[in-house]
Amino acid sequence: MAPPFRFSICNEVFEKTPFGQACTAIRRIGYDGIEIAPFTLAESPQQITAERRRAYKQAIADAGLSFVGLHWLMVSPAGLHVTTPDVLLRAKSWEHIRRLIELCGDMGDNGVMVFGSPKQRNAVGGMPPAEATQLFASELAKVAPEAADRGVRILVEALPKNQSSVINTLAEAVAIVEQIGSPAVRTMFDTHNAADETIPHSELIRRFFPYIAHIHVNEIDGREPGTGDYDFSQLLKTLADLEYKDWVSLEVFDFARGAEAIAHGALEHLKSER
Repeated sequence: MAPPFRFSICNEVFEKTPFGQACTAIRRIGYDGIEIAPFTLAESPQQITAERRRAYKQAIADAGLSFVGLHWLMVSPAGLHVTTPDVLLRAKSWEHIRRLIELCGDMGDNGVMVFGSPKQRNAVGGMPPAEATQLFASELAKVAPEAADRGVRILVEALPKNQSSVINTLAEAVAIVEQIGSPAVRTMFDTHNAADETIPHSELIRRFFPYIAHIHVNEIDGREPGTGDYDFSQLLKTLADLEYKDWVSLEVFDFARGAEAIAHGALEHLKSER
């Protein structure tokens, strides 16, 4: 029998629902954890007071959920960019990451920060993608000790070429992890963003499993599992075979069917595929 997975959901699907009510609904539907897009809480982490952080943390606990971490790290404030040749803007952007590390540490223990942010890391200003990638790695290495001190793991996410010119495959993400060499920097696997990978996803996960600390599940078109033809049964079997212990988190990009329908349908489908 496959071991139980810890399923979580990204909170932005609940859109304008008050945070505490969203937490209650998420737990009632059957999820164990909540992953938070920081722009849903405030434009910048500096605007989230210590009191508000405690309130969010308490709402999560009161609902019986675990805090999983943060994703969509750089949606706001607008204009940030972590690989730009503009030294001042780049410094401001990495300062934003430092403030998110603090937020993540304040919200709960062992949180992850999924570092996708395609537009904000894309090679710009005539910089070759390889140079932008190395700049990303060197700047990430500088904040890794701060993440380690807070018990936060920053996860380098591979993104397809139609989203970003920087870090397009899991192998490239792993190369960054190895280069930095910090336990606070790992990678993750996202079924939607692995569309450009050239080997079967199960083989990819097996090959790089020691570096993978998080899973995002969604259909290739960004809808929730069960609305397309992605083979989640094979994915979950592979994770079970490897005795995966971290989170399997639902992230969707199409909210048209409503939060509760999306959350219910996805969880039922994933549990039926185990």
